[in-house]
Amino acid sequence: MKKVIYFTLLILLPLTAEAYIGPGLGTGVIGVVLGILASIILMLIAIVWYPLKRLFKLLFNIENSTTRSDSETTEQS
Repeated sequence: MKKVIYFTLLILLPLTAEAYIGPGLGTGVIGVVLGILASIILMLIAIVWYPLKRLFKLLFNIENSTTRSDSETTEQS
């Protein structure tokens, strides 16, 4: 258990990073992050929107079919 605590504390200690992120790498990282976020948003929209779209289509078709049958019966009389 002491090793786990020691390792965790070692990882969490702030150290200076001697690294340079150039404009090419920075732009690539931004593009990847935006792409992942866009795909997650589109996934959520697809999960929510398409079942609702199908439900609305079903409801409007049922309403249209009942109004058509009512109008057909009045025309036949």
